[in-house]
This record gives sequence, C-alpha cells and structure tokens, in this order.
Amino acid sequence: MTTLNGKTRPLSADPNVTPLIDVLLVLLVIFMIVTPTRSRGLHASVPQPATQAAASPPDNDVVITVLRDKTVLLNHEVVTLQDLDTRLKQIFAAAPNHVLFVRGDRDLDFQQVAEVIDVAKGAGLNRIGLMTK
Repeated sequence: MTTLNGKTRPLSADPNVTPLIDVLLVLLVIFMIVTPTRSRGLHASVPQPATQAAASPPDNDVVITVLRDKTVLLNHEVVTLQDLDTRLKQIFAAAPNHVLFVRGDRDLDFQQVAEVIDVAKGAGLNRIGLMTK
C-alpha cells in the first residue's frame, strides 16, 4: 500500500509497454527494408514429352551445342561466344520465326548455357528451346 496525498491505495503492477512498441516498430521497419524485391525471370513454357517423329529438330532450325570444354557449336560449326551474336543475326535475318535450340553437355554448369541464351536474346530471338540428351 502506498500513500499519495494522504490517501492509501493498493500497489499496482502495470507494465509500461511503450518501449516494447517502439522496439517492435523499429524491427518492422528494418524487416520491410531488408526484404528483397520480387525477382523476375524469363517466360518459359513447360516442355512436352517427345515423340519418335519429334526426337530431333527439323533441318531448317538452328541448334547451338555448348560442350564440356565451353566450346560453342552452331550446327556443328565451332563459333566463339563473341561471334555468335553476328552469326545468329545473319542466320535469322531471313527467317525470324524459326526456333533456336540450345543443347548443353550433361556435366556443364547452366551458367554457360544461360550465356548462350542471353546472346541469342540480344540478337533478337524470341523462340528459344532447350534440348536434353
């Protein structure tokens, strides 16, 4: 019991929540700032199972193969990554609607395949397919 101005009243244990709310608001602001922005990717279609007739690409489509030693083949012709942009622009100037197929070696990191896809996108190609096996 405490006395205040001559009056006696019981002790009360009211917690002061103001500092707790301040800390929670600061944490909320920190988490809002630190939260990463939503990443954007490339539009991709789900691959369909291959039939016997569609096991290999048609003769008029272009296939880029990235080998284990990072060699880039454009329809069985060795091409450097720097020259790939101009070669693709030459090939697809007459037929822009054709599909470009990209095939990577099994033991290859996807980064090398992604670089080839990036070069193809830079050359203005929109229809790029990934090949397996």
